[in-house]
Amino acid sequence: MTEHHVMQHAVLRSSHSKLQLKGRDLLTLKDYNAEEIRHLLWVSADLKQRIKQKREYLPLLQGKSLAMIFEKRSTRTRLSTETGFALLGGHPCFLTTQDIHLGVNESLKDTARVLSGMTDAVLARVYHQSDLELLAKEASIPIVNGLSDEYHPIQILADYLTIQEHYGYLKGLTISWIGDGNNVLHSIMLSAAKCGMHLHIATPKGYEPNTAVTAAAKQLSKESGTKLLMTNDPLEAANGANMLVTDTWVSMGQEEEKKKRLQDFKGYQITMQTAKLAASNWTFLHCLPRKPEEVDDEVFYSPKSLVFQEAENRKWTIMGVMVSLLTDYSPQMPTPTF
Repeated sequence: MTEHHVMQHAVLRSSHSKLQLKGRDLLTLKDYNAEEIRHLLWVSADLKQRIKQKREYLPLLQGKSLAMIFEKRSTRTRLSTETGFALLGGHPCFLTTQDIHLGVNESLKDTARVLSGMTDAVLARVYHQSDLELLAKEASIPIVNGLSDEYHPIQILADYLTIQEHYGYLKGLTISWIGDGNNVLHSIMLSAAKCGMHLHIATPKGYEPNTAVTAAAKQLSKESGTKLLMTNDPLEAANGANMLVTDTWVSMGQEEEKKKRLQDFKGYQITMQTAKLAASNWTFLHCLPRKPEEVDDEVFYSPKSLVFQEAENRKWTIMGVMVSLLTDYSPQMPTPTF
């Protein structure tokens, strides 16, 4: 490592050490600046290297407990959180709607205060972002968004760690989102520009992202000097992209709209024909579970697909989030070039 790089790492370490993430909530990446997002990714990468590659035992969360509230089912969110929190020595407590029904059998205010007295943090996967915001207002412990109708921040951190591992950097890359203007897209829109990434978005007419999120994304793009393209043409969005990204066209709670949605999204399936317009080093991402309407098998199971690495990184990034919000941990590995 050159003297310049040594000094650069020293500056970055000094800068990161001044971050105040302990005790914070993570409701949306809108509340986190570029340096804070990079720090979460850095901690996640460090934990993955030390635990998975070096086989170290790091009981950083020993003696701590986590309440996991799930109004909506999930394979990856539940498994990544339970195994990750336990691997760090903590105790995760899984609660379904049969155990805790937010605002029904007990007020959100009372729930927040009870959980604050018994656990060290809450991860909640809920229908309404407003429920998370009320929990955060009334709780004295960190509240983490495991998914809501508006945002999915922990998924995007996993995506960015996956991109970082594959390309070695984030800045200057182009994400192409082809699909629904949903919660996953909202989280990308509020964070991609902060990481120096360009963003192309293609949605069918009537399925565009939230107007307030769009306005915020345009401002972030302007401030960072990145490109934000919004179109109804999937091929225009794919042009020159490094990452082709999509998600389900029919989310939980939208089953009654399935027939209409499948018709409206006709032509949005990602195929090798779509990829012909992308950059030569293109990759494919999908948060799962995947349905064949959104992407065909040729792309999904190709060497270009990073979906299973992305799924595994849900575990390492939620671990990075929990360690950052609950401890004063400082990564040992050099700061990656994000």
